[in-house]
This record gives sequence, structure tokens and C-alpha cells, in this order.
Amino acid sequence: MNPTKITLAALAAAFSFALAVSAEDAKLPPASDKKDVTYATDIKPIFDASCVKCHNSTKKPKAGVGLDTLEAALKGGKEGKVITAGDSAKSTLVLTVAHVGDPDTFMPKGKDAKALSAEQVGLIRAWIDQGAK
Repeated sequence: MNPTKITLAALAAAFSFALAVSAEDAKLPPASDKKDVTYATDIKPIFDASCVKCHNSTKKPKAGVGLDTLEAALKGGKEGKVITAGDSAKSTLVLTVAHVGDPDTFMPKGKDAKALSAEQVGLIRAWIDQGAK
């Protein structure tokens, strides 16, 4: 293959990847514009209502992810960290609760589970973008 074809192929691959990432970002609800979002005040009530039943670090949390404490949430689980502080769009937690990507990973799960609202996801995004404190 000549160098021009290789360069064009590399550019096409990079462009396709960028489109895929942009498409996922477009599906995410926007981050809330609320300032000074904290785990204790704003996020824990959401997690307590929708996540802690299965993701409780004092029990055997699903996938090893505990969301009942700030420390457990920041630690992550068996597959690594689920929160990328400062970048909610790259945080696995946000993608799963926003139902972006692989449907098998969407949370919460269960017959009585109710999806988080766009406002709740937006608040979680703001919390993570503000440093996940």
C-alpha cells in the first residue's frame, strides 16, 4: 500500500472514531449548571434511591462497585474506576446511567428499576465535572 493510501485510511479511521464519540456525547443529557455540587448533598440521595440496593460497599456490591459512600464510588470496582473526575463524558458511571452504549451495561437494572431522569444524570455529570467531591 502506498503512503498516501495509508494516510487516507488513518484519517478515515480517526474521523470515524471522532464521529462515534460525538454521537455518544450527543446522547448524554447536558451537565446541570448547578454550582458546588457535592456527593453528600446532591448525589448520595440519587444513589440511595436508585443504586445502593445493588451497589452497597458494606455488602457484596455488584461488579465490586459501591455507591453508598464517596470513597467507594471513587474507588471503582472489578473493572476499574467508574468515575473520571473532571470529565463526566468519559465516566463509565455516567454512560451506564444515561443509557449510552451497550444496553447490557445500562443501570439501574431489575424488574422494579426506574431509569434516572435527564436532570439526575445532568446533576451527576456536574458533580463529576466539578471534581467529584
